[in-house]
Amino acid sequence: MQVQILTLFPRLFENFLDESIVGIARRKGLLDVTLHDFREQTSDPHRSVDDRPFGGGPGMVIKPEPVFAAMESLAARDGGFDGMPKLLFTPQGAPLDQERAAWLAQQPRWLGLCGRYEGFDERIHQSFDWIEVSIGDFVLSGGELAAMATIEAATRLIPGVLGDDESARQDSFVDGMLDHPHYTRPRSFRGQEVPEVLLSGNHEEISAWRRAQAEERTTVWKALREDQR
Repeated sequence: MQVQILTLFPRLFENFLDESIVGIARRKGLLDVTLHDFREQTSDPHRSVDDRPFGGGPGMVIKPEPVFAAMESLAARDGGFDGMPKLLFTPQGAPLDQERAAWLAQQPRWLGLCGRYEGFDERIHQSFDWIEVSIGDFVLSGGELAAMATIEAATRLIPGVLGDDESARQDSFVDGMLDHPHYTRPRSFRGQEVPEVLLSGNHEEISAWRRAQAEERTTVWKALREDQR
């Protein structure tokens, strides 16, 4: 999976790309992430990427020129964007979910654009066939954390990245439900015991227990989501 990320703060990604699952995927050659600082596309002496909004109001807005120049430069270098998903990380986007992550994991390449400040000039939204993505109904200072979350969610679903591909198939949300509880050694810890069924060796009973626990967790989770609306 090849990922192109346009950002004003490429250094934010440095440790993220070297550690844990994402770092393993890169070292295995299963993930390639290229960072592009679109400030480099500016031509004025101050390297300006933002300006005050027309009509007044607080904050600054990302100008169209550096983003358009960066996109056009990448398109010319890579032979265009035909069939390549282009993600715009923004609060108004559709929620990132497991289905979207699985779809991205199947794409040979995709691009993500990270915003900053009060957002993008609307002509940036309108001029490219973006898939607008959000990681929640809250405001961050920029799209970099959303980009990292999206990269990791997709990367762990690429076959060969995890030590056991079955781990990804048993994740929460894969079949619309949360994962079941997990236990490991010691069997007893501060008065809390591992459920006897997990020690029984009866795989049918263990499977049934795990399914029931997953269903219960999912029911509680859905109720909480409804209460928050």
